[in-house]
Amino acid sequence: MMHQDHILKHITIDPTLYVKDIAAIAIPAVHRHGSKEWLYATLTCQLHGHVGIYSLLGVKMGLYACEQMKARFSTLRIISYAGNTPPISCFNDGLQTSTGSTLGHGLIEVRNNTEPQAEAEFISLDDRLHLRLKNDYAEIIQSEVALAQARHGDEIEYWHQIRQLAIRYWLEWDRNSIFERIE
Repeated sequence: MMHQDHILKHITIDPTLYVKDIAAIAIPAVHRHGSKEWLYATLTCQLHGHVGIYSLLGVKMGLYACEQMKARFSTLRIISYAGNTPPISCFNDGLQTSTGSTLGHGLIEVRNNTEPQAEAEFISLDDRLHLRLKNDYAEIIQSEVALAQARHGDEIEYWHQIRQLAIRYWLEWDRNSIFERIE
């Protein structure tokens, strides 16, 4: 159900409206992960300014947390452990977009006193959920990003490779299996 303050009823999945690499995954991504993840992922990429690995992981975690907690949009308080330094801090953009718990609403706190990682606590009036990206997935990201860095340095091809990795993770990684609960 769409919150009355939203302006969009839905977002189109017409591949002709997207750039080529995103158009190629539009229909498969919606079939695999649902239209809600597509909506929040595309809005996050637009807001964030590019297709990024951590911003998309933030979308997936935020949406997963809302589903697990049966939370309505803009009702969760979030403590993010992604810090304020890119690239991991980009995770915060995805968390905000997918949950509606924004810095502007005072519903997200970003902790900087630990090693930054794709981890967050979600708090409602009667529930708390602490999630982290599973180590296997974090290691895949670190390994593939390091390989791209070694091959391309900071050249344009490096950023193209990072985009391709983000798109692949967006399509292939299921939000229901990439996170672990922290007790």
